[in-house]
Amino acid sequence: MGRKEAVMAPMGTFSRAVKKATPRWIKRLAHKALGWQTPKVQPPPADTPEIAALRREVNSMAWYHSIDLGNGIVTPGGEYTPLKLARLGIPEDLTGRTVLDVGAWNGFFSFEAERRGAARVLATDYFCWGGDDGNGLPGVDGKASFDLVHRVLRSRVESKRFDVFDLSPTTVGRFDVVLFLGVLYHMRHPLLSLERVASVTADMLILETHVDMLDCRRPAMAFYPGKELCQDQTNWCGPNPPMIEAMLRTVGFRKVQAYGGVRKYPKSPRITFHAWK
Repeated sequence: MGRKEAVMAPMGTFSRAVKKATPRWIKRLAHKALGWQTPKVQPPPADTPEIAALRREVNSMAWYHSIDLGNGIVTPGGEYTPLKLARLGIPEDLTGRTVLDVGAWNGFFSFEAERRGAARVLATDYFCWGGDDGNGLPGVDGKASFDLVHRVLRSRVESKRFDVFDLSPTTVGRFDVVLFLGVLYHMRHPLLSLERVASVTADMLILETHVDMLDCRRPAMAFYPGKELCQDQTNWCGPNPPMIEAMLRTVGFRKVQAYGGVRKYPKSPRITFHAWK
């Protein structure tokens, strides 16, 4: 130890001893005399009757998306949707564009498209809005949750209960940007579903889905006749990335690219594709 450290060490030790021995009330008086104020943690304001009623209404419903409704209320979704949003590559500026959200469920991405300036947004769903899977399995009655968010956000997003296989330019028109997020692997007929989606896409498709057979370099797809994927009988297929690209080109997209690569989650690896007409 050098001379300076040998001199300073006892002073530091003495200073700490004095601080420890000083009664708390003397410390408070000293702080007050010097103008120091200990910050007080304020409790959050109590809910107004309207906010309390909204909170009860939110808690009475089933949610998949996490949607910020303001006033400290966030829907308790099983998916942290803002994190997923950051991985999709949806254009930041959708000003003047038309957007179709296929499989909207609680509506997070529909309302986000509106927030980004879309001139028109149409949200569609079938299974999660009280339909069925086409094989006798009843769907989820989730339209009320979409309507609640629509009301709270004072949204202009349009909504229509519509099966993927009923999409066509005649039934819904054509849209500049189509979102097909987390839907493809629920389709018993994935190529046919992509044909329907392509028919209503005027410019860009953003597709996000589960993938399988990642060790195979050729286009290939796993088929799940039971509950092989996540113990969920609504999951039908797991295409690999080459299969997704091949199907997208087959249904008429001229430019196709994977966005960000495969995210290897333990139970369900995922990928996002962008495709253009």
